[in-house]
Amino acid sequence: MAPQTTDGSHDEGTAGDRRFAVTARQVAGAAVLSLTGELDHDTVEPLRVALTEQIAAAPERIVVDCAGLRFCDSTGLNALLRARAAASQTAGAGIELAALQAPVARMFEITGADAVFRIHADLDEALAGRPPE
Repeated sequence: MAPQTTDGSHDEGTAGDRRFAVTARQVAGAAVLSLTGELDHDTVEPLRVALTEQIAAAPERIVVDCAGLRFCDSTGLNALLRARAAASQTAGAGIELAALQAPVARMFEITGADAVFRIHADLDEALAGRPPE
């Protein structure tokens, strides 16, 4: 399991090779997970841990900020889909995505996952509770 730093983030890799990081915080009544780097089979564990922790805390909403996410493979997508199902069943919460970058957005389009998640143009739109554009 990846170490949790004191600021609530989960990092994967060594200090010189941080390919992926998750930072968790509470904003406007929502749990916000900010993803940075490349999400794949080798780096998915910090996301799984962070999602499990947030679901256990039973927030009304979980917003995954993807502004810093450069890549996401099927392992990352599956982690998000499983967490969405768990959040719905366990906490009655939804998982929303914000600021998908072009390569990540394309993967969501190709797989049809863009129809499953509520996707916002950016984090501000998601936190304001505005419907996606």
